Amino acid sequence: QVQLVESGGGLVQPGGSLRLSCGVSGLTFSTYAMRWYRQAPGKERELVAFISRNGGTTNYADSVKGRFTISRDDAKNTIYLQMNSLKPEDTAVYYCNARRIISPTGDYWGQGTQVTVSS
Repeated sequence: QVQLVESGGGLVQPGGSLRLSCGVSGLTFSTYAMRWYRQAPGKERELVAFISRNGGTTNYADSVKGRFTISRDDAKNTIYLQMNSLKPEDTAVYYCNARRIISPTGDYWGQGTQVTVSS
């Protein structure tokens, strides 16, 4: 059974930092590209960051470039999202996603973790 479990969310003041983690089990982690998405109240889910299977390629939404960093530790089957200089508009539920586009394909989601940026 595939499981993705996010952790690390919480309440932080503007300008602060948080590090999200997503532990993955039940699949061959190194063969999956990984993504962080977020969904704010009343808004559609948006892609925040991407990291390739080997970690050699990363991409970010324009709104988080220079502030967020995605990374992966294949020895721990875990990805991270380091979030710095947080803004109130970063408030959302953050989800991790594992996706494999070559057979056997797979597309799996975690349950989400709440991040609230407020003074």
